[in-house]
Amino acid sequence: MPNFVLPGILEKFTTKKDLREYLLQIRATHKTIGFVATLGALHKGHLSLIKQAQQTCDVVVCSIFVNPSQFNDPKDLERYPRPLVADMQMLEAINCDVLFNPPVNEIYDDNAQWHLDIGGLEHILEGKFRPGHYQGVTQVVFKLFNIVEPDMAFFGQKDYQQYLIINKMVKMLNIPVKMVMCAIEREPDGLAMSSRNIHLTPEDRQHALILSKTLNWVKANFDRSDISQLKNEAELMLKNEAGVEAEYFEIADGDTLLPGGENPTNIVALVAAWVGKTRLIDNVLLVHGS
Repeated sequence: MPNFVLPGILEKFTTKKDLREYLLQIRATHKTIGFVATLGALHKGHLSLIKQAQQTCDVVVCSIFVNPSQFNDPKDLERYPRPLVADMQMLEAINCDVLFNPPVNEIYDDNAQWHLDIGGLEHILEGKFRPGHYQGVTQVVFKLFNIVEPDMAFFGQKDYQQYLIINKMVKMLNIPVKMVMCAIEREPDGLAMSSRNIHLTPEDRQHALILSKTLNWVKANFDRSDISQLKNEAELMLKNEAGVEAEYFEIADGDTLLPGGENPTNIVALVAAWVGKTRLIDNVLLVHGS
């Protein structure tokens, strides 16, 4: 059986049919497939997911698809960066095996309907401020999982709530994929890497550091018996930073994201804020164990 994966060559597909046929050949050689789903505008955070996938899987597929169903604001969808040529160069530089970059009509038809009962997790924190967002996320990830049929899927911790929801979908629908959450990649000054960071002015960029500074302060001073005090002080730190308008700061159960952090083995602090005209999210694991 020939080896269909050529080292250093990025195989590019825009249709489900061609990608499926190619991956069928890969599976025939008993190779494992890792999958990284992205909206493009790649940065070192995305590349770290691909590199982690490369460590455990024989072939890595990266999708670039700006999914319209997960954007609440049409202007945000229009504004989302799409530097495809630069993205492909980055994928080639780290020897990613496969790029799937479909047009919208390849993923959705005119009659596409979707609703998954995710429960309360859908409507808190990000879900509260971006209603319907996670229906769009689960819809497209379900479609991509069906197309790629990966053995393992790699998602970033920065979108912590998204990871929980996709993981819940995988369990609910018995999708045969192993989910892997990968650590947040940060700039040297602590700012979490994000495709949206390019919209920050130099002044905004400095103000944005308060998100990671606040999370790190909470982690350094974490006291399970005084979570409300910690939360109040964190909210005050954010409020006192010019140019920053926090939407939420929460210390929560790492499995349910319900406030309070009663879970003794899994507690996370999460923040979302507008910095100038750019919305950013970040989080830190306060307690993370088995």
